[in-house]
Amino acid sequence: MNILSIENLSKTYGSKELFNSINLGINDTDKIGLIGKNGEGKTTFLKIIAGIEEADSGDIIKNSKITVEYLPQNIEFVRGGKVLEQVFRGNSENMKTLRDYENALAEENIDNEKIMRLTEKMDRDNVWELESEAKSVLTKLGITDFSKNIEELSGGQKRRVALASALINTADLLILDEPTNHLDNKTIEWLEEYLKNRKGALLMVTHDRYFLDRVTNRIIELENANLYSYEGNYNYYVEKKADREERELATERKRKSLYRQELAWMRQGIKARGTRQKARIERFEDLRDNKLEINDNNIDISVSGQRLGNKIIEAKNIAKTYNDKAIIDDFTYTVLRNDRIGILGENGAGKTTLMNMLTGKIEPDSGTVEMGETVKLAYFSQESTEMDTKLRAIEYIKEGGEYIETDDGSKITAAQMMERFMFNGKEQYTEIEKLSGGERRRLYLLRILMTGPNVLILDEPTNDLDINTLTILEDYIDEFPGPVIIVSHDRYLLDKLVEKVFHVEDGKATEYPGSYSLFRRKMEEREALEEKVEVKEEKNIREKPKEQKKTKFSYNEKREWESIDGDIAKLEEKIESLEKDMVTHASEYTKLQELVEEKERVEAELEEKMDRWVYLSELKEEIDSNNN
Repeated sequence: MNILSIENLSKTYGSKELFNSINLGINDTDKIGLIGKNGEGKTTFLKIIAGIEEADSGDIIKNSKITVEYLPQNIEFVRGGKVLEQVFRGNSENMKTLRDYENALAEENIDNEKIMRLTEKMDRDNVWELESEAKSVLTKLGITDFSKNIEELSGGQKRRVALASALINTADLLILDEPTNHLDNKTIEWLEEYLKNRKGALLMVTHDRYFLDRVTNRIIELENANLYSYEGNYNYYVEKKADREERELATERKRKSLYRQELAWMRQGIKARGTRQKARIERFEDLRDNKLEINDNNIDISVSGQRLGNKIIEAKNIAKTYNDKAIIDDFTYTVLRNDRIGILGENGAGKTTLMNMLTGKIEPDSGTVEMGETVKLAYFSQESTEMDTKLRAIEYIKEGGEYIETDDGSKITAAQMMERFMFNGKEQYTEIEKLSGGERRRLYLLRILMTGPNVLILDEPTNDLDINTLTILEDYIDEFPGPVIIVSHDRYLLDKLVEKVFHVEDGKATEYPGSYSLFRRKMEEREALEEKVEVKEEKNIREKPKEQKKTKFSYNEKREWESIDGDIAKLEEKIESLEKDMVTHASEYTKLQELVEEKERVEAELEEKMDRWVYLSELKEEIDSNNN
């Protein structure tokens, strides 16, 4: 069923046309990935659909009952709020009920009748489950302190709180702008499953190609102000886009051939006296003006790199502690000339700390890091880099280097490299302040590469970079003659490039040879083994040793069997009494919380008694059978 239609939508930002008369229909089962290079207007497109920005022209048609939930890249929170309060910010009916209930409890003069009415509504609509779901989602996203003030969280943690809020708010269309940023690989895998199983339409921008491949059933691409749609996942899109570009190249070659013929005719100086000649002149002008915009970034960037000596980077027994917690403990490794290393681990595990010690940005508490004299290091940091935004893009790049040399001794100029990294002639002379955040990250990456490094270290290079740029970067790294170390959550990039993985966990960096996928298989085997051992240990604890056939209860078992029915009845009465007290004290938050905790304790005790009743019943049957 169609839930939203876009008709003839157009938008211009400054002098740049983002999209021109584009059309799109979204169905309730669509899981759509929106791709396109930085600066093409992806975020603007999402904002227009979410109702945050307006288009210059065109229409968005949807039923008034259709609800839309939007997760932007840049999050703004209400100051002073706690984590759970921020999660419950949605506009759905259930969220409003929950907020009304919390506000009613906080009123100076509590209206018990209002509290009871809201309690009944929350019971009827299962609103109580929202808090439980919110805590579950937050925990999966790595947020466990639900009462913490939002100002105390890091930027990445705030983004995960906002993601949790977007996920638990029921909506017909969920719009996510870069949902995988600041998530580790394990969390991304959880999010994949969550979104695959979620009911309702999904529209998202992400550079994570595995994520796109596993979650989406449709890809749309913004390119040169046009919108192209592909009915399939990312792999299908790659195949069909290649077919489309082949057709466009053939069309463009035909246009050029006809244009050359018509240009030769025009140069003969024939005057346009007749209608036929006028029509031919119009055809010439049409051929001249309708050149297809085809991206061709096939400049060879297999750089030669500066000479690299035998000694590159040697780390011996390095360690770093923060707030009495060992972040990196006793790490030793010698970087080799052909290393392609991926650094993995959960957020906060110490990946960036390890990189900063290897590059000399911070000193280890103990141990040593030695760097060879011939090393020319390029370090792409995930932290924002200061730029003189008044500079033109090409001026900023030339500060890094005027040119780079290739393997065959030829030179690639800064302008040519900018073309390769999708900054065309006009964009090269654009002031940096006019570039989008993603375009600035792409510019920063190119600036680093223009310095001519022979050792490359990249900390989360995929954040804010589009898929086109990542493909170009992967080609560059593939040909790079020196060692490369990458911290990334982009599994596609890791699988394509790395040949060795260091997994940082509990202060230790453990080495695993092979690709990312091989590492994941080993981790899954380890987790399965740990789970098997845990189940076996639990079974050994619970399993009763085999005994001789029993013909009667022991003295204690007999007493327990005689009293257990009465014990269960008393516990059930206690729970019923507590539930009545909860209704009576619904307006007293502290008392209500105490009653909830007491009820949970009694319920756990009842469950134990019921398990014991089942065991004794089965034992009695066995005794009766043995005596017959």
